[in-house]
Amino acid sequence: MKKLLLPILALAAGALFSVAQDTKPAAAAPAAPAAADGEVTKIMLGVIPNVMKFDKAELTVKAGAKVMLLFKNEKCALQHNFLLLKPGSKDAVGALADKMLTDPQAMAKLYVPESADVLAKPHKLVGIGQSDLIEFTAPTEPGDYPYICTFPGHWRLMNGVLKVTK
Repeated sequence: MKKLLLPILALAAGALFSVAQDTKPAAAAPAAPAAADGEVTKIMLGVIPNVMKFDKAELTVKAGAKVMLLFKNEKCALQHNFLLLKPGSKDAVGALADKMLTDPQAMAKLYVPESADVLAKPHKLVGIGQSDLIEFTAPTEPGDYPYICTFPGHWRLMNGVLKVTK
């Protein structure tokens, strides 16, 4: 019971803070430089403290690029993660994440639901002062790929778009 109560309390605290803070979406990040063959596109992504939002609502990478995304939580007391999804799957994956509240192994699974729509996932939940280096290859098909935090209840506010360009 105690394990289930913690995410619920975190969700409630996050909702309280999100109302009290300025919740304007973060400005879009400038496009990352196109990576030449063998090069890596490096991206930094953070958390806006107490607002349950990523600090960048939009990221841009070249199709097929190798990506190193450093996800940092410098000052937010809540835990977060980063998942990259297939286009159009944000709501479905978010709903699966919400259902994890009843899964006794949810924390061990990092609140990552089992879904073929997940293209990149975290190595750990990122608490205050922590980071996670997530490496993946960008999709080869240009388009808008959503990214979300699937800690219970966060995905509705904590999401963005990875723009994959030619």
